[in-house]
Amino acid sequence: MAQAPRITLIGGGLVGALLARQLAQRRFAVEVFEKRPDPRRAGFLGGRSINLALAERGLQALRTAGLADEVLLRAVMMRGRMVHAHGGASGLQRYGVDDSEVIWSVSRGALNMLLLDAAEASGVRFHFGQSLLDADFEQRRIRLADEAGTVREHDAGLLIGADGAGSALRATMNAYAPLGERIEPLGHGYKELEIPAAGALPPELVRQAGGEGRFALEPHALHIWPRGGYMCIALPNAEGSFTVTLFLPAAGAHPSFATLPDTAAARAFFATDFPDLLPLIPRFDADYAEHPVGTLSTLYLDRWHLDGRALLVGDAAHAIVPFHGQGMNCGFEDTVTLAQLLAAAPGDSASVFAEFQRIRQPNADAIAAMALENYVEMRDSVADPHYLAKRALGAKLAERIPGHYMARYRLVTFTHLPYAYALERGHRQDALLEALLHGAPDVEAIDLDAAARLFQSTLEPLPELRHG
Repeated sequence: MAQAPRITLIGGGLVGALLARQLAQRRFAVEVFEKRPDPRRAGFLGGRSINLALAERGLQALRTAGLADEVLLRAVMMRGRMVHAHGGASGLQRYGVDDSEVIWSVSRGALNMLLLDAAEASGVRFHFGQSLLDADFEQRRIRLADEAGTVREHDAGLLIGADGAGSALRATMNAYAPLGERIEPLGHGYKELEIPAAGALPPELVRQAGGEGRFALEPHALHIWPRGGYMCIALPNAEGSFTVTLFLPAAGAHPSFATLPDTAAARAFFATDFPDLLPLIPRFDADYAEHPVGTLSTLYLDRWHLDGRALLVGDAAHAIVPFHGQGMNCGFEDTVTLAQLLAAAPGDSASVFAEFQRIRQPNADAIAAMALENYVEMRDSVADPHYLAKRALGAKLAERIPGHYMARYRLVTFTHLPYAYALERGHRQDALLEALLHGAPDVEAIDLDAAARLFQSTLEPLPELRHG
C-alpha cells in the first residue's frame, strides 16, 4: 500500500463517512471536506428525511466496516407495512417470511454521527464548514471556502464526490467535461410531520390507535395510509415518536401542495382523508407551516468519472426517489465495491473508476426504476384486491418452490443479488403470476401443483441466496 494515492472525499454524509472508513481500513490516507458544520458539535441540521430504512445490503456494508451491531442497537425493527384503509381498518403486510427478514428504521443524524466517529477512529481527517468552489482537474487541486468566505486550496490526489444529489463536485466535473446529466422530476413533493411519543398524547387515543409502550402506533411496522395518487407514511424512531411524511403531487388537480396553501386548508384535507392520523399529530399546524416541501427526482449520468482523476458515488451519481427504501442501501453497496476495487489496484484509478461504473451503473438504474414503481404500489396498490391476490399467490409459491420463486421485494431487500437481476427476474415472475390469475382470479381456485410446474419449467432456479 506504499504506492496508494491520497484520497480526498467531498461530502461527509452517510455514504462519504462510510466510504472514508472503508478506505482507511485498507490503509489509504483519506481527507474529507464537508460543507456543513460538524453535527456532533453543532447539532444535526434537518431538511432531509429524519429517518431511513436500513436493509440487508446496507447492513452488509456496515458489517464489512465492523459497525452493524452498533447501528442495530440504535434502530427499530419494522416487520412490514401496516396499511391503514380510509375507513380506519388496518392490517400488516409482512416484508419477509418471518423476523429474519425485516428492515430497520434508523435516525439519519445518529447514524451519520456514528459513522463520523468510526471514520475518525480509523484515521480519517475531516474538515467541516468547507464548501467546494472549483477544481483544477489537470493539477488535481481544489479550492474551498469556509463560512466566513476564507478560501483555501488543497492538493486532492484522487477526488471522490459523495456530496449528495446536489453535488458540487458533479457540477464542477460537468462544467469541465459534460457527464450526460439528466434529472427527471417526479412531479410530487413531500412534507414531514411528527407523531410524538405516546406519553405526549391522551391514553385513550393511543389505545384506539393500537400503540404500545412508548409508541402511539404499532412500533414494528412502516405505516402507510394509501389514498390512490398520494399517501402518508410513518416510520418509528427509537425514542417513541414517528416521522410522518405526506407525499402529494406538487400541482394540478386537488389534492396537491399547490391546493393546500396554508395550515387551515391542510388541516381540513387531513380531517377528510386521514381522520385517524390527524389527532396523533398535535403540532400539525406548526409542522405544516414550518417544514418545507421537499422535491423528488431521479438523477441519471452517462459518465460517473473523469478518467482516473475524479469519481462520483452514491446520490451524487445516481439519486433516486425514496419509495423502495434503498437509496442509502445502494450508496452503502457502492462503498464496498469501490473500496475493494481500489485496494486491489491502488495505482490504476482510471481502470478502477471505469470498472466501478461498469458494475454499479446497471444496478443503480434498476433500483431507480423499481423505486418509481414502488411509489405506485404504495399509494395505490397495497389496498387493491388484485394486488393482494397476486401477493397471496406469490406467498404460496414461495413456500412451495423457494428455489424458483421469491418476491421481487425480498430479492431487493433481503439478498445481495444485483438490483438488475432482481428487476429482470421480478418482471418475469410477475408475468407468470398475472397469467395464472387471469385464468383463475380466485387464488384458492388455482392448482398450485400446476402453477409450481409452470414456474419450474419457465424460469431457471434462483441463484444461491446470500443473506447476511
